[in-house]
Amino acid sequence: MNQYIDSSAKLGENVVIGYNSVILAGVEIDDDCLIGNNVVIHPGSQIGKACRIDDGVIIGKKPLSSPRSIFKVPSDLKPAIIGDFCQIGANVVIYCQCTIGQRNLIADMATIRENVLIGDLNIVGRNVAIENFVTIGSRNKFETNSYITAYSSVGDYCFVAPCTATSNDNYMARDKERFNHFKGITMEDGSRIGVAATILPGKTIHSDGVVAAGAVVTRDVPAKTIVAGNPAKPFREVPDSQLMENNLDK
Repeated sequence: MNQYIDSSAKLGENVVIGYNSVILAGVEIDDDCLIGNNVVIHPGSQIGKACRIDDGVIIGKKPLSSPRSIFKVPSDLKPAIIGDFCQIGANVVIYCQCTIGQRNLIADMATIRENVLIGDLNIVGRNVAIENFVTIGSRNKFETNSYITAYSSVGDYCFVAPCTATSNDNYMARDKERFNHFKGITMEDGSRIGVAATILPGKTIHSDGVVAAGAVVTRDVPAKTIVAGNPAKPFREVPDSQLMENNLDK
């Protein structure tokens, strides 16, 4: 079979690796993993047991840096870590210094940048982009084409609908003052964002807060409140039947 596995890589029992895949120095792959065709796993990356990694995936990629980039790439980035029982779809790119917990589903063409920490049992949908310096808890859903900007924080049991856009720069790349104010969004536990909503930099969606479809959030969203419109304003309270406390066992 046409594949490259570095002599220093450590493969567990019952690991299957497809055609043209490249496993580089120091990689560790635990038992019962299925690695597809044309997969590249960069040096030192760690793959937990019983993971499925589909065709064309890249794990542990180092970021690029333009001469115009605001932040330069450190030389000491650590390898990527993928937890047990994860499923990673085709053509996903996961950067180095990214830690992903157990039983996550990362769908086709998603991108997860460096310095990202993800908990357990999340669903990251098709073509979702999670930028650098993002922290994500457990049991969240990020639907197709949603975008989570750098320097954001997401709690547990959150929902992000398709085509959601988030931002972290109120100065839109002009005026050096922007360097002092970069801040992504914060989603507290149980918060939800509707389809094609836009969340402006530094805004917090408090616990069980809901952003309606197409809304533009220019202020923090109160807990247990639905906001709608442009700019988004309180519309009504979240129904009791929709509150996180009444749905955790469902």
